[in-house]
Amino acid sequence: MVTSCAVLAVVLCALAVVAVDRPHPLSDEYIQEINLKQNSWKAGRNFGPNISLSYIRYLLGVRVDEIISLPIMKHDAELIASLPETFHPSDKWPNCPSLNEIRDQGVCGSCWAFGAVEAMTDRYCIHSNQTQNFHFSAQDLLSCCEYCGSGCNGGSPQSAWLYWKYYGIVSGGNYNSSLGCQPYGIAACEHHVPGPLPQCNGSVPTPKCEKSCESGYDTEYETDKRRGKEVYALRSNEDDIKAELFKNGPVEASFGVYSDFPHYKHGVYVKLPNATRLGGHAIKILGWGVENGQKYWLAANSWNPDWGDKGFFKILRGENHCGIENGVVAGIPLIQ
Repeated sequence: MVTSCAVLAVVLCALAVVAVDRPHPLSDEYIQEINLKQNSWKAGRNFGPNISLSYIRYLLGVRVDEIISLPIMKHDAELIASLPETFHPSDKWPNCPSLNEIRDQGVCGSCWAFGAVEAMTDRYCIHSNQTQNFHFSAQDLLSCCEYCGSGCNGGSPQSAWLYWKYYGIVSGGNYNSSLGCQPYGIAACEHHVPGPLPQCNGSVPTPKCEKSCESGYDTEYETDKRRGKEVYALRSNEDDIKAELFKNGPVEASFGVYSDFPHYKHGVYVKLPNATRLGGHAIKILGWGVENGQKYWLAANSWNPDWGDKGFFKILRGENHCGIENGVVAGIPLIQ
């Protein structure tokens, strides 16, 4: 007679064999598996084979334990009914160059701050009737918002938008740009395949909060700040999110990143059923469309333009895929 312990041993042995047989998530074999098992999107080598999964997890800095309730923005049915099948914001607001910008968070889990300041930058231009290109500083938000979370170790997108409203954020360009009050202080690096930048490795401490502008900048720190007039969340509803994008500009969204996503190259991302969750990530959603019969959101990542489709990616729309339609946050800037 077979005992329950013997049955359990057989099951555990079988699971171990399956685990051994599955390719490593950063291996060429896994990339080949992704492309064989689906035809919605193309996978390829973005991260070097020697980069660890723990490094990729470190880039995923959304703190799910720090979700804050915000007022809900709802849009009227008339606007929703009039929305086009495809929308890219640069067609509507061509004089806002940040709409096509891809930033680089470097070796820091600051995606929560980048998704926020990217959308804020776009919206400041849009709501100034395309007359002001104020580049909000990821450095200022990352280092000075103490209640947002733990800086490079993750934070809350909702708190980032509230900080913008109540405290304001100064201007600041990318690393080593000398643009604005506080340019980003963490070096850009090659997260991915070999390139002109140094290879990313390990982690860095959160930069110290400095309530002053870079030497040579002609505006005082407090004077340079720009604030939000109101901040809010969107319902987990495709139509409301589309209406918000069309009326007010890009939004920040969070979603679950799985082991296949780091290999995204182009197409409409749909995760493999057996993919392993790595963590929560924040990005900027800027538009939508349809490709080969599949509806998608167009989003900007912050892993530099060498990743994905020149830094952008498309993800399945209308099915809350990987939670992409949960926790969408945005706000209206106070134009000076």
